[in-house]
Amino acid sequence: MQVHNHLTMMGANPGDLPIEQADKFTLILNLKTAKQLGITVPPALLAQADELIE
Repeated sequence: MQVHNHLTMMGANPGDLPIEQADKFTLILNLKTAKQLGITVPPALLAQADELIE
C-alpha cells in the first residue's frame, strides 16, 4: 500500500497501478468505547479479536 501511495504522489495514474489483496487482517476491539456507546460485543467476536483495548 505504501508503494501505491508513493507512486500516486509522484504522479502515477492510480488506474494504471495493479490491484493488491491484503494477506493479513487484524481485529482490534475498543471495549471502553463500545461500553460508552452502549454496545455489547458478543463473546464469539471477543474470542476472535487479535487485540482488546480496555
